[in-house]
Amino acid sequence: MQALGIWPSKGVSWAVHNLGSSSVPSRRRGRRKLRNPEDSVCHGRSLGFLWVSSSSRSDRVGLCCGSPKFDSGCGLFSGYSKFQILLLCERKTGSFAFAVAWALEQQAIGNEFVKENSNSIDGLSGNVENVDFLKVDEVSNGNGNDNEEEEEEEEEEKEKEVAVENGEVIEEKSRNVDVRALARSLELATTADDVEAVLKDKVDLPLQVYSTMVRGFGTDKRLDAAMALVEWLKRKKETDGFEGPNLFVYNSLLGAVKQSGKFELVEKVMNDMAQEGILPNVVTYNTLMTIYLEKGNPVEALNLLEEIERNGLSPSPVSYSTALLVYRRMEDGHGALKFFVEFREKYLKGDIGKDAHEDWESEFVKLENFTIRICYQVMRRWLVKNGNQSSIVLKLLADMDYAGLQPGRAEYERLVWACTREEHYVVAKELYTRIRQRDNNEISLSVCNHIIWLMGKAKKWWAALEIYEDLLDKGPKPNNLSYELVVSHFNILLTAARKKGIWRWGVRLLNKMEDKGLKPGSREWNAVLVACSKAAETSAAVEIFTRMVEHGEKPTIISYGALLSALEKGKLYDEAFQVWEHMVKVGVEPNLYAYTIMASICIGQGKLQRVDAILREMETLGIKPTVVTYNAIISGCARNDLSSAAFEWFHRMKVGKIQPNEITYEMLIEAFAKDGKPRLAFELYSRAQNEGLNLSTKAYDAVIRSSQLHSATVDVSLLGARPPEKNKRLVTRKTLSEFCNLADVPRRAKPFDRKEIYFPQSEGNQ
Repeated sequence: MQALGIWPSKGVSWAVHNLGSSSVPSRRRGRRKLRNPEDSVCHGRSLGFLWVSSSSRSDRVGLCCGSPKFDSGCGLFSGYSKFQILLLCERKTGSFAFAVAWALEQQAIGNEFVKENSNSIDGLSGNVENVDFLKVDEVSNGNGNDNEEEEEEEEEEKEKEVAVENGEVIEEKSRNVDVRALARSLELATTADDVEAVLKDKVDLPLQVYSTMVRGFGTDKRLDAAMALVEWLKRKKETDGFEGPNLFVYNSLLGAVKQSGKFELVEKVMNDMAQEGILPNVVTYNTLMTIYLEKGNPVEALNLLEEIERNGLSPSPVSYSTALLVYRRMEDGHGALKFFVEFREKYLKGDIGKDAHEDWESEFVKLENFTIRICYQVMRRWLVKNGNQSSIVLKLLADMDYAGLQPGRAEYERLVWACTREEHYVVAKELYTRIRQRDNNEISLSVCNHIIWLMGKAKKWWAALEIYEDLLDKGPKPNNLSYELVVSHFNILLTAARKKGIWRWGVRLLNKMEDKGLKPGSREWNAVLVACSKAAETSAAVEIFTRMVEHGEKPTIISYGALLSALEKGKLYDEAFQVWEHMVKVGVEPNLYAYTIMASICIGQGKLQRVDAILREMETLGIKPTVVTYNAIISGCARNDLSSAAFEWFHRMKVGKIQPNEITYEMLIEAFAKDGKPRLAFELYSRAQNEGLNLSTKAYDAVIRSSQLHSATVDVSLLGARPPEKNKRLVTRKTLSEFCNLADVPRRAKPFDRKEIYFPQSEGNQ
């Protein structure tokens, strides 16, 4: 809301300042036209002012200056950003009589999206210092030389000026009115009598002043004062024949009701308008639409838009913007898009945009951008909601493409940040593709890192790797966070390969890391070594260990343990002892796992005394053997047909107060059954049952088969029923297709080439 303030310039001259005005009103016959502030100006030194050229058909001239000191320099209106001064004067015989005029005012109610700090009561007189008074001067009607028809047109134009609240020339006796103080004196008014007590001795002011005060009361949420002032105007109309409140006073009152939030008074205001015979205009409907929107009745707000057209009015750009806000409130992105498409069709056909006073070309662009913004906000709301909304987000993006509405890179990136759950990876990937397809392939590095993280969370590690490859090829250059995220994803894949023994993919992943400039650490090398060990790929384990050392990575105890295990499974016992000696030489301290493997290797070589030495060394270092250690020794004895030695280690295990488990008994039973000792096998099976252990079917069958083969006099019925079959362990995955399902990696890989073990092959990585 703009403030009305007037101060003297020279002699009897008066001017009205208007903060933020962007155009200068001038009158022509039969219509009102807005002059652009950048129109040409002509110089004049009369009274030290700069004169602005006016219409050739009017004998009025205008005056503008850039400071309250009325500098006589030349300039344009647009050159003064703080405030502007406009003075309209009328040519008289022998002298000039200056009339008051006001600057063009933004319709605050007509545009709900424009908020100014000067709307409160404190801003009624503007922000210019020492401007607190309204000066009302008497103006003569001239020397009678004006055409009568032109005077009638001028009067009609004057009424139009009032209708848009751009000001008027006031014909009253000269007196000073402090508008700000007047508004303050009415702040606590609650009835028309309270207003009468304040204004009874005051001059009759133009309705624009009252409308301005009503708006100010609304901004300050003093609705009682605004209602009282309007009631006083109605009373004054009945008693004194005053003009009374007009449409724009009621529009200001509706705006005050909206700002105060007391929506229950809307019906009363509308009824008063009807009683006064005042028909609502587009501004009224726009305000009502906003009120319904804030009340939570979006459907009613959309119905009002249809009512505007039914009543023969043309919706304004604000009407369409408010309708789009309704769809935003309903979180109906498809509805907003459909609404704009229908609006665009009408606009292109010429059904919309016939109002000459609106720059519809500019407004259309604004509404188009606003629709994109609404759709973006709705999609963001969908993404942060619970539940999987990915499908409707993708559909809205596709519908926007079909409608020719393309959000900018900033909107796409903000939507990416809203993707935080696993199911959002599809949306994030689509948004990433759209950003990359734009000009210059520009994208924020932080957004790429977020997508890499999200792909890992959704277990789409290969897709995350593809994004990292784009960073290397297209930019922006990856940073430390990018590196750490991708390495963590490689670790997940390598861990999966390690657990399942899919050593080929482990090798390829290592090669892929090196090919993309990622240096594998000991964790990555160890994962591949363990996978090779589980798969009993001795030669592959040796080559990976060699590559690890050649790349400057120091092997850990896990590295040596995996290599020792692979050598033990390959029965390369001499090589295993060489690795052990090298490990001790370089200062890597063996752990329980390494000692257990070496004990198994000694059993394989038949060096039982060496096993005793290993256990004594473990005790010296404070490493206590576990059931796993003894099981490894007993299993080695069973494989090498050393059943007596296995039984001896079983007793030593009991002496050491280490409780045997199912594996211990099963390996002993198989050893005795294989060695032709069915009675011992039977006794061990019965002991395991008494201890509550559930042995496998394999042990049961071994006892039965050995008893039948050696005609043992044992009652096999005492063994009980045959145990159920246990779930078989997954066979080591030696094909790549199953790992593709596990790790979500492409199945288009070429057959594994043994050469890939020795050095990276980029072709084999595809």
